[in-house]
Amino acid sequence: MHEQIKCGQRGISRIRPLTVLAFFSILLLWPPRAPGQALFAKHPDAYFAGLAEKARRGLYPRGFSGEQVYWTIVGVDGSGFRSALFSEDGSVEPRKGGFSVEPFLAAGGRLLTWADSVSSQGLAEGYLPMPEVTRQASSWNLRIRAFASGPRSDSFLHVDYRVQNSGNRDASTTLVLAVRPFQVDPPTQFLNTKGGFSPIDKIGWSGGAVRVNGRVGLFSLDKPDKFIASGFASGDIISAPGSNFRPRAGARGDREASEPSGRASGAMLFGLRLKPGQSRTIHLLAPLSGQAKPPRCANLDPRGWTARERRAVAAVWRAKLNDVTIHAPRSARSIIDTLRTSLAYILISRNGAALRPGTRSYARSWIRDGAMMSRALLRMGDSKAVRDFIDWYAPFQFKSGKAPCCVDWRGADTTPENDSQGEFISTIAQFHSYTHDRAELEELWPRIERAVHYMDLLRAQESTPANLTHENRPDYGLMPASISHEGYCKKPMHSYWDDFWSLRGYDDALHLARALGKFDRVGIIAASRDRFRKDLTASIKRAVKRHKIDYLPGCAELGDLDPTSEAIEVSFADESAFLPKGLLENTFRLYWHDFLARRDGKRSWNDYTPYELRMVGAFVRLGRRRRAKSLLDFFMKDRRPPAWNGWAEVVRRDRRKPGFIGDMPHAWIASEFIRSVLDMFAYRGARSSLVIGAGIPTAWFQGRGAGVERLRTPWGRLGYSLRRRDNLLRLRLDCASTPPGGFIFPWPYAGAPGPMVSGAGQAHWRGNRLHIDSAHALVTFEIPPGERQTN
Repeated sequence: MHEQIKCGQRGISRIRPLTVLAFFSILLLWPPRAPGQALFAKHPDAYFAGLAEKARRGLYPRGFSGEQVYWTIVGVDGSGFRSALFSEDGSVEPRKGGFSVEPFLAAGGRLLTWADSVSSQGLAEGYLPMPEVTRQASSWNLRIRAFASGPRSDSFLHVDYRVQNSGNRDASTTLVLAVRPFQVDPPTQFLNTKGGFSPIDKIGWSGGAVRVNGRVGLFSLDKPDKFIASGFASGDIISAPGSNFRPRAGARGDREASEPSGRASGAMLFGLRLKPGQSRTIHLLAPLSGQAKPPRCANLDPRGWTARERRAVAAVWRAKLNDVTIHAPRSARSIIDTLRTSLAYILISRNGAALRPGTRSYARSWIRDGAMMSRALLRMGDSKAVRDFIDWYAPFQFKSGKAPCCVDWRGADTTPENDSQGEFISTIAQFHSYTHDRAELEELWPRIERAVHYMDLLRAQESTPANLTHENRPDYGLMPASISHEGYCKKPMHSYWDDFWSLRGYDDALHLARALGKFDRVGIIAASRDRFRKDLTASIKRAVKRHKIDYLPGCAELGDLDPTSEAIEVSFADESAFLPKGLLENTFRLYWHDFLARRDGKRSWNDYTPYELRMVGAFVRLGRRRRAKSLLDFFMKDRRPPAWNGWAEVVRRDRRKPGFIGDMPHAWIASEFIRSVLDMFAYRGARSSLVIGAGIPTAWFQGRGAGVERLRTPWGRLGYSLRRRDNLLRLRLDCASTPPGGFIFPWPYAGAPGPMVSGAGQAHWRGNRLHIDSAHALVTFEIPPGERQTN
């Protein structure tokens, strides 16, 4: 596991303590063994996997059949662990760790399952977090759609099942909505929330609702023709592995069943007779939070109410996700849709104010993840979510000034991960740079000072005579060894990941002190930063010499190649200028050649982590436009499934090989995607400049062109367009204000820039970079014949 996600920088605190907790959670889920009952001999996951192996494929969820299943989340903004899961096969899990509802069609005496269907997935309008699955089986089409509505404290999951006769004659079928003791989260998931089996001790139907384990689980807005329930001793609610469908009822009759082993199940049956092309839709409603009773409007006009709710939810999400507009050709539609959906996944995954990378395996809040997601949120225009996160997280800071690596229901984690202080300060600094909220900064300043002081204390631990010896010399003045980088989980290392973030923290604290006029602190912080930068530079050079390498090492001890870690220095720390240029170039050159070998099938690989998406932004900032787009194209293919615009934490080459894949979708990874795509359009450059269009493929300039509207920057909202006609390229710029370093547009073609046809008074060339010193400009260039895009 750790080797698989070595470059993810996920702290060991995510693994070691949670692995122990997960183990005991498994034990707690085991039903007690009843004397003389052989079915208790195995853990339920293994038991059902054994049944699935003998049964017809499709009668059990894909996860029990030795296949990897993928899913997405359905919830409202801030719903966090109260969001539902929706599988690629159409099953829904309304509550974390709870039962799931699986749809089947019974036609011609045969049960049509996910395995008997050709399935496709989609999102409303291509990007709204309102997923759907369509299954075509025989002459029947089954479409399952889901969305969530209501305030976070009283939200509902809506699921509708439209059955359509796609044949050419009248036909009958039965929609079977089975409530079974299986999560959508598959058995291979083990962190924090154990996937797989979810006990149903008692199930029944009363008052228009399915009650599971004594609480309301589901409302059906359409009365089923029949509800049946079964204890496992009487057989699963879905028939044994024959070809005929024979739903079974338990000893207590159709409406209720109890099962001490937790293996009870039930099903709602809807008989349908449809003409060719005719369809009927069944609506379910499940409480995600709040009171377990349906809204009054649903009882009055369920179909009309559901349709109104769906339209209202879509409108809310459009407003949240479309504030920033990206202009790109139709061929880039999937990239832009994924950008907007990624923002939605970050908002849904957060638990109230707490930014979280996931809702099941990683239902905790890390400052590391929060720092990454905050940058994406600020650039997409949601500063309130960032303020809420900072205000929630800051009180967990220890008196010593240490920023906790993560926080959950138990409070602040004490595990030492020495990147945390820098990430904490940097998140505050980013918020201030976008909002200029002086009052908020004044309130947080004492915490910033304590964090700086704590970083000084950490550095002092390594600035000792013992580290002046030849053996320990590379460690001198660094942050102490830690496990913040998961690649060093077996033994803490002096990870440069920690140091790059700490340097960012020192630099940001210095800027914030100046912003508040704390001139008595400016000199002190500057001195700490400069000493640290000097020691860090010296350490890197010594490690390079010791290990006889020609690239930037991941840590001082190993001299390992870890480009995704070094990308932090390029993309966030903004301190790459102090690094030896040759080492920096070699690091990314080696990564690029390895990437090509992997992409082109010249070396074998099993899995990787999509944190690697940050390499797209790094290559943009390094001036490698074409390489950045090649990387993006590769990673886009590994969305699972592609139409849902999300990534798991682990991507396997064999997409059906089962194993732990973290949360889906993964909110930190979503933020990596957002930042990298936005870097293609604009990013903050050296000396407080704003670099525009550095990663846009030149093919996008054709037709209507490419550009942005209302993209947030530290200098206000940015808008610009780049459009090519024949041999002319026109740049139109409109920003709220001019950055201190001005605007920079790198010439996108190989060779020398073409002459300016107009706008020469507004801009000037410095080498291959156009500098614009006005917030409003219109410049036209001539493109020399035969010019091609730069690398």
